[in-house]
Amino acid sequence: MEMQEKVMVSDTLAGINGELVRFAEMIPQTENKELKTVLKQFRTSCEQSQEELYQIAREKSYYVPAAQATSEEIAHVKSLFTSGTL
Repeated sequence: MEMQEKVMVSDTLAGINGELVRFAEMIPQTENKELKTVLKQFRTSCEQSQEELYQIAREKSYYVPAAQATSEEIAHVKSLFTSGTL
């Protein structure tokens, strides 16, 4: 039972993440302000669902996040953006 639940949570998170990508693509492409507002509301709701599922996955050890970046790693990435390398 636990494996099925883990797979369902993982699949649902993947689906929500896909929806978030689609919203990120659609929102800047629409000129209709009302539609843009509705899409942003959907995106916000989607983000809230993603966060709730993420917390459940963490609590049940279905998801273990990567180690936090070191100060040096953060500085390196910042330098890539500020130096125009990207």
